[in-house]
Amino acid sequence: MRYVPTSEPFYLYTFIFLKGDEQMNLTALYNISYGIYIVSSKKEDHINGQIANTVFQTTSEPATIAVCINKKNLTHEFITKSRVFAVSVLEQETDMKFIGRFGFKSGREEDKFKGINYKIGVTGSPIIMENTVAYMEAEVIMETDAGTHTLFVGKIVEAENIKKAIPLTYDYYHQVKRGVSPKNAPTYIPKEEKSEKEINKDRLSENSLFEN
Repeated sequence: MRYVPTSEPFYLYTFIFLKGDEQMNLTALYNISYGIYIVSSKKEDHINGQIANTVFQTTSEPATIAVCINKKNLTHEFITKSRVFAVSVLEQETDMKFIGRFGFKSGREEDKFKGINYKIGVTGSPIIMENTVAYMEAEVIMETDAGTHTLFVGKIVEAENIKKAIPLTYDYYHQVKRGVSPKNAPTYIPKEEKSEKEINKDRLSENSLFEN
């Protein structure tokens, strides 16, 4: 694999994987539509949450949603144990420090919810009330092993709209906010390691993000 310089900004450098005589450009995956969410859960008296982009509705009768979580993440452990989770849909104007708090810090090292406006839902999962357009709570009804990740499918037991605002999309996060994906994200591409260092150096005050 190798970098191929382009005329685009540094965070859009083309990253090529060589496969035989073919070139595979994994940045094509950026064209798949995603949102940016906080997926949260509980384990006994403890709570945790993380940024996730792979959240989608699976069925309407009953209403179910699926989330894809890295097996190394604390949130994965909590969902596995409690069999419940909540999804908070973030608004487009969510600042990068807030995203970094849930996306690039670990709940094993600090309380991500300290100083954050949240409530405990009917499942016992924490629900983010700031920067949130809507939320859903679900009880896990099935799961699928996806290698490094687990796909949890949950039956929705509660859902509510919080405010009228534009939801934050994965594309907006990358192109406008110039955000990157942490290593444990399902959409992580190795070339972003360089981008993260450059972003943090050039825009430290705005993008103060830490390793997840």
